[in-house]
Amino acid sequence: MWNERYNEAEYIFGTEPNDFLKDEFKKIAAGGKVLCLAEGEGRNAVFLADQGYEVTAMDVSEVGLNKALKLAQDRGVEIHTQVADLADYEFGEVQWDGIVSIWAHLPNLVRRYVHAQIVAALKPNGIFLLEAYTEQQLTMNAVGGPPATQKERFGSLAVLRAELAELEEITGIERQRMISEGTRHQGLSAVVQFIAKKR
Repeated sequence: MWNERYNEAEYIFGTEPNDFLKDEFKKIAAGGKVLCLAEGEGRNAVFLADQGYEVTAMDVSEVGLNKALKLAQDRGVEIHTQVADLADYEFGEVQWDGIVSIWAHLPNLVRRYVHAQIVAALKPNGIFLLEAYTEQQLTMNAVGGPPATQKERFGSLAVLRAELAELEEITGIERQRMISEGTRHQGLSAVVQFIAKKR
């Protein structure tokens, strides 16, 4: 599915980083190792690499990651890529200064599997940064987020706090904000923003 979506010259989510990440990335230790989950066409990974981070972009779509490598080349930076499925992805232990999840909307079982690995995978003081659509998005006149038939994929602050309770919360909010990311994310949208640190 994602190979088909990404198989066009246009970057469907644009080439600029997510606004929340752009505002908050400095909470991750300068020059650290960062893992970008479900990174698609690479705009966030390339931005972080341009800020001096050592970045690994993982995604299920080889087509998307090939576009990520091209974007990195165009911007004069280097990123690592891994074609993998989050349903069985191995995060490693005490490996990452930052783990970034932007619009990675997962079914319940996969989400719990991913969250269970994040604490162990982060280094001490490592940062987990996430932005996701909430179910309120279904009532908004905006483009973006899972369809109504996949409500379990929406994010919520309550779920993040419950499943990542071992991390120290820095930022946790559900809010509405304007989004303009390519053709696939547009308009006043309902999101959850979450940043937490490994104690």
